[in-house]
Amino acid sequence: MGEFDGLVAIVTGGASGIGAAVARRLNNSGASVAVLDLNVAGVEHFAVTTNVAEDESVKTAIAAVVARFKRIDIVVNNAGIGAQGDLSANSDDEWHRVWDVNVVGIVRVTRAALPYLRESPSASVVNLSSVVATAGVPQRVLYTAAKGAVFAMTRAMAADHLREGIRFNAVNPGTADTPWINGLLSKADDPAAERAALAARQPHGRLVSPDEIAGAVAYLASPLSGSTTGTSIAVDGGMQELRLRPS
Repeated sequence: MGEFDGLVAIVTGGASGIGAAVARRLNNSGASVAVLDLNVAGVEHFAVTTNVAEDESVKTAIAAVVARFKRIDIVVNNAGIGAQGDLSANSDDEWHRVWDVNVVGIVRVTRAALPYLRESPSASVVNLSSVVATAGVPQRVLYTAAKGAVFAMTRAMAADHLREGIRFNAVNPGTADTPWINGLLSKADDPAAERAALAARQPHGRLVSPDEIAGAVAYLASPLSGSTTGTSIAVDGGMQELRLRPS
């Protein structure tokens, strides 16, 4: 018996990286998983091609999940895009694009799922924020603004829906060993040196694994965590809270 037996979980951006690790973890613990992603080729779970930046696409995807599973109990809002640079680096169009996916995308998905979450005895929403929401990181102004909004609105959502029995929490990952990060590293002048610098930025000295992040998501999503709401878990090797002396 798994702790998620009988529950249906949606994972946005679940085709690769952190989302794929989350989908695998929840499924291995008994959940029926639906992946919503732009490209669902090769996904092992039930999957719906979805653009979280388009409301009709999201509504269609949620309807497809309900048609298949008859319920929604858990929403993991993982879909997102990155951005680099200081405040002079990104155009207005890029600001709107990142905000539309990383922030309003969460609103669209959760809003569409809300009627079904209200019917669930174990409703939980987990939003993927980032360590940049709580620690200043160079060349990440746009990304920080978006993830900071996710961090803040998670608490507001938790307050709004607590008495309806829906829990909202966030996970704040550090720099994770994902295809997106590896793509950025491949474009660096010295990928090995850049990877070492990213690892050294986190006090435990390495990149965070997607499975470690999935573990935190699973804890927050679990019906065994019924008294945990409106909070966040940092999975960042100590980057948010620790101040170590140089070795």
